[in-house]
Amino acid sequence: MNDVARPVYKRILLKLSGEALMGGQDYGIEPAVIGRIANDLGELNRRGVEVAVVIGGGNIFRGKGLAEAGMDRVTADQMGMLATVINALALQDSLESCGLYCRVMSAIKINQVCEDYIRRRAVRHLEKGRIVVFAAGTGNPFFTTDSAAALRASEIDADLMLKATKVDGVYDADPVKHPDAKRYERLTYDDVLTRKLGVMDATAIVMCRDNDIPLRIFNIFREGDLLRIVMGEQVGTIVASE
Repeated sequence: MNDVARPVYKRILLKLSGEALMGGQDYGIEPAVIGRIANDLGELNRRGVEVAVVIGGGNIFRGKGLAEAGMDRVTADQMGMLATVINALALQDSLESCGLYCRVMSAIKINQVCEDYIRRRAVRHLEKGRIVVFAAGTGNPFFTTDSAAALRASEIDADLMLKATKVDGVYDADPVKHPDAKRYERLTYDDVLTRKLGVMDATAIVMCRDNDIPLRIFNIFREGDLLRIVMGEQVGTIVASE
């Protein structure tokens, strides 16, 4: 492979929401959507990029929403963690259908269906070219999967963290409601915090800032954008140091 075609990033972590798996459905997993995501990840893997994924569970249910409806918050969050395991197993199956090697690692013990999360083992899987899917958030209630993604990205020393969304970056207003909304090409971590832009929760942003992990927000539904980012193109919005 010539130098021009080499990926800019060696190891990335993709934060994928559960809602992204629904496609046009109101609930659950759309096979065509998860299949396309698996193909995109496979293309990165074939180019030598070490790929880790943190996946949410909002397409099944959200712990915070259940808690707001009156359920005990700890119980609700534990149910949300289990939902992320379901999604992780679905993504693993889709990746393996593409001929890729994948390991699901859970922050809560569920040994009959996936591995426990052990940092050194996760790094070793990545070094061997396996895609690693991190499930069950941090394993603790009151923490979002955004925070789990920032934590895992820090632990595995990722070169870049990617936040997959339904819009092509961060805007100063909701682009659906405000067609004239301005998209930011670059922000600092402190910009995101002080302007309360809602890119990720504050805990995740602070963790990325303190560990100097650049964060790029992009539209997961725009075909080819994930590869373009890894190859060095300026897609979406980058959040980084000054």
